[in-house]
Amino acid sequence: MPEMTGYANGVPSWVDLSSPDIAASAAFYGGLFGWQFQDAGPDAGGYGMFLLRGKMVAGLGPLQDPNQPPAWSTYVNVDDADTTVKTAREEGATVFVEPMDVMDAGRMAIFADPTGAVAGIWQPGQHRGAQLVNEPGAFCWNELNTRDPDRAKAFYAAVFGWEADTQSMGEGGPSYTEFKVGGRSVAGMMDMRGRLPDEAPPHWLVYFAVDDTDQTVATATQQGGMTFMPPMDLPVGRFAVLGDPEGAVFAVIKMQPAE
Repeated sequence: MPEMTGYANGVPSWVDLSSPDIAASAAFYGGLFGWQFQDAGPDAGGYGMFLLRGKMVAGLGPLQDPNQPPAWSTYVNVDDADTTVKTAREEGATVFVEPMDVMDAGRMAIFADPTGAVAGIWQPGQHRGAQLVNEPGAFCWNELNTRDPDRAKAFYAAVFGWEADTQSMGEGGPSYTEFKVGGRSVAGMMDMRGRLPDEAPPHWLVYFAVDDTDQTVATATQQGGMTFMPPMDLPVGRFAVLGDPEGAVFAVIKMQPAE
């Protein structure tokens, strides 16, 4: 079901964009996905919600540090943010934002895993996470790109209880890991080595579902976006990796119909 009212512990539940230009980002994604931006109010520090058909699908806020690059962030739903951060730190994470309350919306924290990829956690209050997922215009997948998959597997198993299922992507091809909660795939992982430039940092990549990958890439380009990986076919669908005009990287995918 694409409409969600809550998420299990350990399941990615929210994505948001940190941008140096809120108005420009709202315009770009509005034109690309049909989103409407709604400011969360004077106490939210410029943060607001992207809406699709009146449902919350993602967040948008200003950069909190002038040295911070524009980026999409993934948040994993947790039952207890403080306990999760304690475990993450014990497992080698670097905590950037200690557990903090976000008004009555929930409790959050941000850390870098031991391989260097930054992720957020979300303990829900009034805000339960994205209300639409897995349909065009909503996020549908979250993928870790790292240079140390084995270290990442151990870390996320300890912190979120994720089970790692690693399979080869075709004969002679790279392997791909699906992280699972209760037997259900909730996120993926790729080995960056030999696939991305050395200067590219480890990161979580957010995928948004679309009706037509090629048309979405064309629209993004017309609006000033960048193409880092042109449309290509995978067994699960046709995808591309894009950058918005401010430099934040994300992926789009037209999913194959479920068998």
